[in-house]
Amino acid sequence: MIALRRHACLWMLAALALCIFVTPAEAIIARTLELSKQDIADLIRIEQHLNTSRTLRARILQVASDGSYSEGMLHIQRPGRMRLEYDPPNPTMIIADGINLIYIDRELDHATAVLLRFTAAELILRDNLSLLSKDLLVTGFSRSPGVIRISLVRAKNPLEGRIMMVFSNKPLELRKWVVIDDQGIKTTVSLLGPEFGIKLNPDLFDFEMHDPLVDTN
Repeated sequence: MIALRRHACLWMLAALALCIFVTPAEAIIARTLELSKQDIADLIRIEQHLNTSRTLRARILQVASDGSYSEGMLHIQRPGRMRLEYDPPNPTMIIADGINLIYIDRELDHATAVLLRFTAAELILRDNLSLLSKDLLVTGFSRSPGVIRISLVRAKNPLEGRIMMVFSNKPLELRKWVVIDDQGIKTTVSLLGPEFGIKLNPDLFDFEMHDPLVDTN
């Protein structure tokens, strides 16, 4: 059982990091993607929305193509802090404390941590996000009535993972992200009733890393 939970822990850390593996061909596309003036204008709007929305609170609905289903509560406070707490019977809670991304199994009373800077979650939790900077590549951009979708990778490690975010257009707001893992399982995380720019209790993002039950990788 513990071994299975350990495997689930690593999967959840990857999913929370919003990573999906990309092929070398996709990395080449990332470097050659052509954006129109309207695309660039929308990217600037998205950048401003993300950078001015320092906090977020929302219910989340997570549905995967393997049939799994979870609901929970998400809190984000930039820079570097996040708390994702799933509803029972899912015992999972994930906390970013500004340094680490920590997976907590409340049923087993066990935690596993990785450095936040090594995860793709750092991209949306950083103090200032510049979508047109040299350290990020836009791998995909699409627009449909009322919806804008963008995908990003780190320029230094385009094979490391990709973030795809989905926004409503008017008003412009982050609404969901989609994750596809290395086994082809598609997971959609939707934000329900998101609240931006609200005051959050800083205690939400505290976790005692000296706890002997914490594994660090």
